[in-house]
Amino acid sequence: MPDAILSSGLKSINYALLFFGCVLFHILGTWSLPLIDRDEPRFAEASREMIERADYVVPYFNNQPRLDKPPLAYWAQVVSYHVFGENDFAARFPSAVAAALIALSIFAWGSRLAGAKLGWWAAIIFTLSLQTFVHAKAAVADMWLVLFVTIAHWSGFELLRERLTSSGKRPTPNAERPTSNSEGVHQTLNIKRQASLWWWIFYLSLALGFLAKGPIAWTPLLTVIATIFLTRDWQIARRFKFSRGILIALALVALWAIPALIQTHGEFFTIGIGPHVIGRSFATMEGHGANSVGMHLLLLPFYFVPVFVSFFPWSIKLPWLVGKLWRERKAGRHTPSYNTAKIDAYLVVGIGIIFIIFTLISTKLPHYTLPAFPLLALLLARHWQGAAATSRRSLFPTIAVATVSAWIAIALVVPPMVARFFPAYQLFEQSRVALQPNMQFASVEFEEPSLVWYFRSRVKGFLTSLNRRRAAEFMTTSGPRFIVLPTPVAGSLFANQPPNWKFFSTSGFNIAKGKRIDLTVVLKSE
Repeated sequence: MPDAILSSGLKSINYALLFFGCVLFHILGTWSLPLIDRDEPRFAEASREMIERADYVVPYFNNQPRLDKPPLAYWAQVVSYHVFGENDFAARFPSAVAAALIALSIFAWGSRLAGAKLGWWAAIIFTLSLQTFVHAKAAVADMWLVLFVTIAHWSGFELLRERLTSSGKRPTPNAERPTSNSEGVHQTLNIKRQASLWWWIFYLSLALGFLAKGPIAWTPLLTVIATIFLTRDWQIARRFKFSRGILIALALVALWAIPALIQTHGEFFTIGIGPHVIGRSFATMEGHGANSVGMHLLLLPFYFVPVFVSFFPWSIKLPWLVGKLWRERKAGRHTPSYNTAKIDAYLVVGIGIIFIIFTLISTKLPHYTLPAFPLLALLLARHWQGAAATSRRSLFPTIAVATVSAWIAIALVVPPMVARFFPAYQLFEQSRVALQPNMQFASVEFEEPSLVWYFRSRVKGFLTSLNRRRAAEFMTTSGPRFIVLPTPVAGSLFANQPPNWKFFSTSGFNIAKGKRIDLTVVLKSE
């Protein structure tokens, strides 16, 4: 009993160290880097408007329904705002928590596969990957998607574990016979309870993943089905009770989806699923991807190139890993590593499905394959650790220490240096003292979401987009107001402004459009 208590205590310490260490690592620098257009301010502002409207079903951005994403990430930001206030750090904090929970899931899964050392290696590989380093600090939904996809893959594996960790031979009736009937009954009940628990975790994760970022969260279901098909073990498929489980997952999603559809008169489906799921598959969104069939075919291997950047520094081992897996596959099933190869196959199938799906759709961004990284981390850790056991020295600790040092230095040094290049943030900082809650505000030729996020922290109104012709009319209307517009346009339209108007100007870089821009705020207090 004391040994069991000690072991349980050490596990708890490991989990606590990993979780809080990851949270601290991921939040570094998040308070000194302005939100990056366009996605971060959209998420952050939509969560703020949820609180203002007391509507937690349909997200709004700038007083207009934002129907392209489900609400889970917004809910997490709402909780964060209640704790930390409505600021850049609070908008990003939930992603750091989600990334830490992913690391815990990988650690637990790896520990069940081959001990705590494998769990540590896999969790460290995922956490220190470049794409994880970036998106764990971003106020977007990706880390919540990765979390529930990872848990679903893990629970799916646990339901398949009997098949994936056996030699394929069924035990004889007398093999490992319990010493008594009561022990046999107890063992059978324990197995059934565990299977039931993993079954519920699997379908609950699918539901929560859907609420994080939509149907793409159901890739683990494809992984499980493909694995069952490859193993030809149709009996174990009964353990998943697919019809019942999918209905339960859909019912959980429907608790939010039905009220959302009613409130939006069906637009949450026609817009959220139409343009942003189906449309994204066959056409590019916001210029991310190929606009022609020829370019689409040319970009089919797109994700096999960025992965070497996204998975850096561990991508230096990917050619070695692919070669090792290929040699083991050629060795065949009559080797001592046959059972290990079946576990590898599950991980490879999960990775492959994610890469294939995003390879086929037209809209492409490097981070889309991030849900495959936990599986890739486990796969690499399994083989790297095995190879390291037969050599005198492993490069893993050296690479890990060097990488974490580099990422910490970048997180602390770079954000304050680049913050001055964010025009909306700089304009807000210059003019915030002159802003009044009852002001109306507008913009000309600069409509980035960061304007809404920063200025609405002091102003109750919403941003109005205008053309040059209507800019002067807007400013001459009675009441306090201000307008944001390119500096040359401000000089031509408001050359003879009244003496009580104020001007604030800055130069920066429009990240969303990839070009330098000079902006001016023209402000009228009364």
